[in-house]
Amino acid sequence: MKRKIPSFIQMYESFIKIPTISSEKKTIDQSNKVLIDLLANYFSELNFLIQIINIPNTNKFNMLSSLGIGNGGLLFSGHTDTVDFDENAWTKDPFKLTKKDDKLYGLGVVDMKGFFAFLLDVISSINIKKLKKPIYILATANEETDMSGARYFSQSTNIKPDCIIIGEPTSLKLIKAHKGHISYKIDIIGNTGHSSNPSNGINSIEIAYEVIKNLIDLKKYLQQNYSHQDFSISYPTMNLGSINGGNAINRICSLCSITFEIRPIPKLNLKTLEILLKEKLKKINKKWPNRIFLKNLFFSVPAYEISKKHKIVQKIENFCKIESTTANYCTEAPFLNKIAPTLILGPGSIDQAHYPDEYLHCSFIEPTKNILKQLIIKFCC
Repeated sequence: MKRKIPSFIQMYESFIKIPTISSEKKTIDQSNKVLIDLLANYFSELNFLIQIINIPNTNKFNMLSSLGIGNGGLLFSGHTDTVDFDENAWTKDPFKLTKKDDKLYGLGVVDMKGFFAFLLDVISSINIKKLKKPIYILATANEETDMSGARYFSQSTNIKPDCIIIGEPTSLKLIKAHKGHISYKIDIIGNTGHSSNPSNGINSIEIAYEVIKNLIDLKKYLQQNYSHQDFSISYPTMNLGSINGGNAINRICSLCSITFEIRPIPKLNLKTLEILLKEKLKKINKKWPNRIFLKNLFFSVPAYEISKKHKIVQKIENFCKIESTTANYCTEAPFLNKIAPTLILGPGSIDQAHYPDEYLHCSFIEPTKNILKQLIIKFCC
C-alpha cells in the first residue's frame, strides 16, 4: 500500500496535542470530536469506510472504520479520551509529544491515543489486496468515566469479527482477564445540636463508625471466600477512599459521608456483591432507620475473563509467542466481548497511565508494530 498519511511520529504528535479529557466534572469534561474527525481523515486516506456515531445525549463520538468485506476479521479498539492532569505535577507540556532519554512523553501516549498511531503506521505498510477478511478500527469515547462509548457500540453494532484486541498499555502482555470496579457513597444523616448535651442530637460520625466496621468485615469476608489464583492479588479488594463530616467542634455532626470502591474478581458478579453489601448494612439500617443512604458513584464495570483454553487465546499465544495473563485494572472488554472474544494487548506500561509525565518507552515501538502486523496477517490475510 502506498503511504498517504504522515509519519508515525507526526501522527502521534497530532493526537497528543488535541485535548480529550473525560471527567465527571462538567467544567473540565471535553468532547472528543476533533480527534475523531482527525482519525477518520487518516483512516479514510487508507481506503477505510468510516462511520462516526454520536453517543446519545452527549457531545462524545465513536468512530468505526472498516477495510475489506466479508465475515470475521479483526477489530482493534482504543479509547480517545484521557484523564485530567495536574499541571503542577507535570514537568513537560502534556499536549506536546516530547522525546527525551528514549521516551515519548505526553498525556495519552500510552493510555491510549498513541495506539492509533501504531495501527495507522502498520496498516499503511500492508498490501490490502491480500486481505481475505476485514480489519475494523473502533475509537471509543468516555472510557475514563462511564464507558458509554463501548457500551453503546456493543448494543448497536451488527459486525461480527473473529476477535477484538483492545490496545491498552499491557507492556505487550496478553491480558485474558481483569478485575471489575464498583464504587459507592454512603451518606449518614444525624441530628445536630449543641455538643454540651449529646442526648439532644444524633451524631452521624458515631453511626459512620459502625458502618466502617461492617465494611471492614465485608472486606475480610471477600478476601476469605473469593479467590482467583491467576491474579497477582488473588482476592477482591476494597478501598475506603474518603470520609467527610462535621463543621464545628462544638456541634453534633449531622452529616457524614464515606466513599469506597470494590474490585471484584471474575467469580464475583456485581449483583452478588451488592447483595452482600446491603446484607452487611442491614442491621445498622434497622437500628438507625432512614439515616443511611447508599448510592453508586460511577457506572460499574464487571470483572472479565476469557478462558485460557479458548481457541482465540491459544492462537494468539502460539503465533505471537506470548503467555496470557491477568490484570488488576479494568477495561472495556466486558462490553465488547458481547460482539466477539476480546483480549487486551498494547504498548507501554499501565504504571504510566494516569500519572504525571506519562511516557512510552521507545523500546516498545518496533515490537508493537511487529505484533500488530502478525495479528492482521493471521486473522485477515
